[in-house]
Amino acid sequence: MQTVREVTFDMLRRYGMTTMFANPGSTEISLLCGLPDDIAFVLALHEGSVVGMATGLALASGRPALAVLHTTAGLGNAVGALATARVNRAPLVVVVGQQDRRHLALEPFLAGRLSGLAGDYPVWTGQPALPQEVPGAIARAWHEALTGRGPALVVVPTDDWTAQMPADHVIAAPRALVRGIPMPEISTLTALVAAAGSPALVVGSGADDARTWGALVALAERLGCPVWQESFGARAGFPQDHPQYAGVLPPGRGQQREALSGHDLVLVVGAPAFRHYQYEPGGLLPEGARLAVVTDDPAEAHRSPADLVLLGSPAAVCEQLSAATPPRDTDRFQRPGPAQLPEGDGLTAAHVLSALAVRLPPETVVVEECPSSRPDLHRLLLARRPMGFVSAAMGGLGFALPAAVGLRMADPDRPVVAVVGDGSAIYGIQALWSAAHYHVGALFVVLANGRYAVMDGLAEAHGRGKAPWPGFAEVSMSGLARSFGCPALRIDGRDELLAVLDEVVPGLAGRTEPLLLDVSVTP
Repeated sequence: MQTVREVTFDMLRRYGMTTMFANPGSTEISLLCGLPDDIAFVLALHEGSVVGMATGLALASGRPALAVLHTTAGLGNAVGALATARVNRAPLVVVVGQQDRRHLALEPFLAGRLSGLAGDYPVWTGQPALPQEVPGAIARAWHEALTGRGPALVVVPTDDWTAQMPADHVIAAPRALVRGIPMPEISTLTALVAAAGSPALVVGSGADDARTWGALVALAERLGCPVWQESFGARAGFPQDHPQYAGVLPPGRGQQREALSGHDLVLVVGAPAFRHYQYEPGGLLPEGARLAVVTDDPAEAHRSPADLVLLGSPAAVCEQLSAATPPRDTDRFQRPGPAQLPEGDGLTAAHVLSALAVRLPPETVVVEECPSSRPDLHRLLLARRPMGFVSAAMGGLGFALPAAVGLRMADPDRPVVAVVGDGSAIYGIQALWSAAHYHVGALFVVLANGRYAVMDGLAEAHGRGKAPWPGFAEVSMSGLARSFGCPALRIDGRDELLAVLDEVVPGLAGRTEPLLLDVSVTP
């Protein structure tokens, strides 16, 4: 096992930061003593000079230079020089020492209150939550400094340098990043795709527009490969009724590796690589697979642990890549057929979603906030047009009802249907008054099970005793809706549901009055 310090030196070599400017302090001593022979140490007698010399090197080379500062005193002394570096557009990686993490809570001597000390002059500041995140933070700082053209700071407690790195550690930064469109370096990505025996695409919210959908369809069909939707995406990045659409990528590392097994290249477009839920050990991809990312979001680009990241227009990159990629003589991926719905008399979320799927027109905007039923929604209610699926990527409740109102206001000729759990709806229920008052004709379908079903499932999986929270079956969603002036219907059976949908759905595009369907569903 390597230490954090040893892996950091590997990062410095990879990014060409082998000259270190510093005025040494005790919080940096575990980094500085016994430097490898290929890391040059340049002494300055004041931190302003440390940053000033690094600024000169960065301006001359056009690449980030490395400065090391001593906790509060060093960073404070250097603020004026950091301001100059920012205005001079000089990319710097600035490592700031901090007291030992193990007793920081006691505010020992030399503990620095470093957050915000340099004001707005850094283009990015990283304070790794764990020692093992330090090498990735420094690598990300290199990209942030280059993109933002200024100093990027990383605060490192002195004991972090000697911590052990796990064998499966992930460096949360790309090995190579290319910026700007047009980019002659598209040839690098083209070569990567051409060399792949079995590529796969993963798409996300940043690809949700007609031009990018068209470019991705052309590329996927040339490659004959599956196209996955990112986990926890806010919008769909590909037509989900296309035969090469494979579904939503699983949210855990192990399931993700299994889903992508057999692929030697994963190209992520318009999404970070990757968003997970609960932590799992192990790598992100199957052994030997390479990873490339195309995004116009600098933060996504800087934290993606990819072999290659292209920071620019996903549509432009995918158009160029598709034009440069000859069609493959291979069988195209075909997604499996839909699973059978559960039998029995009960009305489940899957039954509701299936009924909507066969009735809603392709141009419908589906706004989702039903955590326990999300897998069924992704499987049954597919996005067929850009902006056809909208969700809250952050994970907090209360998004769908007000978002559906705003989406319908923005495009009153397009049907808008919010599919919401009752627990989620309670958080945004006030939006129904606005929908009624301003004559916003959205349809709100509440899957009411009278409890936080997703939390109940997590508690059961956790296996540490009974969850302390009760259900709330006595809450009437239809009653709440009517109290806000929004028309509402309570639905308890399948025949009643189908009759209402057959009556309401054909008129959704021209509807000027909201309607809430309070649908009682069983797990």
